[in-house]
Amino acid sequence: MSALLTFFSIGVVSTVSQSQDDAASPNSDSSVAIGASGRTEDRLTGPRLVSAAIADFYSPWPVEAVGPLSYPPGLNPLTGLPYPSEEAKLRRNLIVKVSNWPPRVRPQHGINQADLVYEMESEGGVTRFAAIFRSNAPERVGSVRSARLVDMELLNMYAALLAYSGTSGPVRELYKARVNRFVLLSPSLGDNCETAGFCRDETLLDRGYEHTLFGDTRQMWQSATWRDVNIGFRANGFAFDLQADAGGQPIRDIYINWYNRTDVRWQYDEASRRYLRFSDGLPHFDAADETQLWADNLVMLQVAHNRRPDLFEPGAINESFEVALWGQGRALVMREGQLYKGYWRRRDHNRGAAISLIYGDEAPIMLKPGRTWVTVMRSLDSVEPSATPQDTSATVISGAQS
Repeated sequence: MSALLTFFSIGVVSTVSQSQDDAASPNSDSSVAIGASGRTEDRLTGPRLVSAAIADFYSPWPVEAVGPLSYPPGLNPLTGLPYPSEEAKLRRNLIVKVSNWPPRVRPQHGINQADLVYEMESEGGVTRFAAIFRSNAPERVGSVRSARLVDMELLNMYAALLAYSGTSGPVRELYKARVNRFVLLSPSLGDNCETAGFCRDETLLDRGYEHTLFGDTRQMWQSATWRDVNIGFRANGFAFDLQADAGGQPIRDIYINWYNRTDVRWQYDEASRRYLRFSDGLPHFDAADETQLWADNLVMLQVAHNRRPDLFEPGAINESFEVALWGQGRALVMREGQLYKGYWRRRDHNRGAAISLIYGDEAPIMLKPGRTWVTVMRSLDSVEPSATPQDTSATVISGAQS
C-alpha cells in the first residue's frame, strides 16, 4: 500500500504522510496519550462519499486483510474507514451508556456520531445503548445512564473507556474487583461537569431527573489523558470489504418486538444506502443533527442471558442478569439490503479481542465500511425480516409512549 494515507473530514479529502502507526504496540494505534481537540473538522460525515473515495484511492481495495485480525495502517477497525484525524487515531475507544426508555427520553443526542452502537436489553423488554466513539468527538451525548454487568465485557472487547451514570451496589463491587478504576468515567466515582463533562440539563426535568445527565466526549478523553490511559488501542474482530458477499437474501425491512414493551424497525433506504430506524412506530431521530438514526450495517446476535440472583440478598426485588458475550452463537448480518446468516465468535478474553462474524465454514462475513449497529437479544426468533418495507404506523406498541 502507498505510504500516503487519505483522511476525510466534512467531505474534503486531504493527503498526509503516514505516521508510525503501531510502532509501540501490536494492538494500538499509538502509545501516546492525547486529548480530544473537539474541532469541527474532526467530525467524519458523508459515509457514502468516504466509501467512494476509498475505492477510488485504493483502486483496487487493499491487498492486506481489512480484518478480522489485521488492518492496514490508518484504518479504524470499528468502521473499516480511515481515521478522520490524527487525534481520532491516537485516542482510546470510548463507550457511553445512553438511555432508550421511556420513549420521552428520545430523541437522544450524539448517537449518529458513534462508530459502533450496541443495543441490549436493560430489563424487562427495555433496551439501552452502548455507543462507542473514536472517529468523532461530540460535545453532547446522552442522556447518560447506568452501566450493567455486560459492560465489563464490552470494556475488555474494545479496550475502551466507559462513561456511565452509576451502577447498582453489587455490580459496583464487581467493577471495583475486575476493572481498572482509571478507565471508568462516572459521577458516582467523583467525575463531574468541570472535570469530565458530565453535566445536567435542567430544562429536561420533565423527562425525569435520571434522564438529564449528558456527557461531553472531548472532556472525557481529556480526563483520560490526565490519568495517562488515553491510549489508542485497536479492537479486532470485524472484517470489511466494499464488495458485499454473494448469497445474500434481499431484505428491506427488519422488525423486533421486545416483549410488547417497545419495538424497533429498521428499513433500508435505497437513496442513502443506509438503514433507518423507527422506534415504537415513529422515526427515531438524533437531536444533535436532527436526522433519523442510521447505520450502514445491522448485526443481530443471539446471546444467552443468565440470571444472577447471587448478586443480591435473598428476597431482594432487584436482580441482574449476565449477557454471555463469550464463546459463539447465531448471528444475522445485513448490509445494502441483503441478509446473511452466520455466527458470532469471541475467540478469547484478551484486551481488544472483540466479536467476529463468520459463516459456517469460518470465512468472515464482510461488513460495508461504515457505521454498524449491533443488537444483542435472547433469541433471533424475535427478528421478523421482510423483503418489502412495511407501514411503520402499524408497529405502534400500546402504551409505549408512557
